[in-house]
Amino acid sequence: MPKGYWVVRVDVTDADAYKQYVAANAKAFAKYGAKFLVRGGPAESREGSGRSRNVVIEFKDYATAKDCYDSPEYAEAMKLRANASTADLIIAEGYDGPQPG
Repeated sequence: MPKGYWVVRVDVTDADAYKQYVAANAKAFAKYGAKFLVRGGPAESREGSGRSRNVVIEFKDYATAKDCYDSPEYAEAMKLRANASTADLIIAEGYDGPQPG
């Protein structure tokens, strides 16, 4: 079964408030088995617009990725993020087919 992913691009506008969001989201991520593949670090936009922070989070499947986002635990964390950043977040199903080459 293909994994599920959150792909997030963020501009943090209030670093102290964003730290509170990061602390609060840990509860939801632990409950739903989130695994960070990308969490900040150097990045560059090669096409389109970019944001200052990029995050990719892996879940065991697409349904779990959606359930985490819709959970009461994450809803509480999101309240802290609302005034601390501007973000684009998509939930995507991983590809489980043949690879080129």
